[in-house]
Amino acid sequence: MQNATHLTPQAINKYRPYWAKRFGTAPMLPMTRQDMDVLGWDSCDIILVTGDAYIDHPSFGMALIGRLLEDQGFRVGILSQPDWSSAEPFKALGKPNLYFGITAGNMDSMVNRYTADRKIRSDDAYTPGAIAGKRPDRAVLVYTQRCREAFSDVPLVIGSIEASLRRIAHYDYWSDKVRRSVLVDSKADILLYGNAERALIELTHRIADGEKLEDIQDIRGTAFLRKKIPEGWEEIASTHLDRPGKVETHVDPYEMKMGAGTDCETNAKSSEEKLPDGMQVIKIVRKTKADRNMQVVRLPSFEEVVEDPILYAHASRVLHLEANPGNARALIQKHGDREVWLNPPPIPLTTKEMDYVYDLPMQENHILVTEMQKFLHGK
Repeated sequence: MQNATHLTPQAINKYRPYWAKRFGTAPMLPMTRQDMDVLGWDSCDIILVTGDAYIDHPSFGMALIGRLLEDQGFRVGILSQPDWSSAEPFKALGKPNLYFGITAGNMDSMVNRYTADRKIRSDDAYTPGAIAGKRPDRAVLVYTQRCREAFSDVPLVIGSIEASLRRIAHYDYWSDKVRRSVLVDSKADILLYGNAERALIELTHRIADGEKLEDIQDIRGTAFLRKKIPEGWEEIASTHLDRPGKVETHVDPYEMKMGAGTDCETNAKSSEEKLPDGMQVIKIVRKTKADRNMQVVRLPSFEEVVEDPILYAHASRVLHLEANPGNARALIQKHGDREVWLNPPPIPLTTKEMDYVYDLPMQENHILVTEMQKFLHGK
């Protein structure tokens, strides 16, 4: 088990494969029941729902994640751009054994559909034929709702850029208001933000090993809901890290004059006059070094940032201040009677791990390599 603040996590290609590894590598990840029958599958362990077309190439996020999970031994199906008008299309592959993984796609669904003038775009670069309108507005919210309707007892894991950017209270340009964390509005069980390969692999193996999703709260790069802060944690107000309000210009140290009569010199002399000759006070303050691994920074609540633009800007600054994987602390933001808890950011993949991810067998990679070999050999 990996602690949320552990800086030397297990390599993602060193996990023991899940038992379904025996099925081997699928030519394409299945998108229909017929595809599953050809592969000899009776069910999927994980079903990925995406607002993009499924192109088996690493430039498409769900293809990359799907092949990564497949290499870990899991049977992965993909629902690509499902019709969201009802829950029926979300039952196409049956009930997943572990969870639904939900994403709006490579782009934020609102950016994908609307221009900066809030006009509807005429095309979609991640849809066959560039046809627009193949995904709903705020796709993560819609897809999670439909998955919940389809199978109410299946855990929901959300991620990608749309979920990552909305993990705390955020300003929504299209509705011109501050909206709640997408985790609250979607009613998903857990959110993965940033580069999620490491978190996703650990999360999946732990669910497969029998851990309940609601008990898995120590993985970096994840966010979830809590009722209260667990015992043993030290809560720090975000205002101790960043002062809300007008930003004052710093004093230029080269303009400071330290001549006779300055406050420093006057205070030093007044202190010395109160002591016997030859004695001087040296005040030493020793502070116990805090364990940042057990500190959580409290951001202003959703209700506060809605009412105060200055607190909104402050919360955003603190979110970015606590973004270094090497020293970031957990964050918490109250939404009504619930707390959105963000674990520290994920540890970046090493070069070997990155090579492992992008060397996974994909149809488009195979085609490109084959064509390159033909070109090099003059065929």
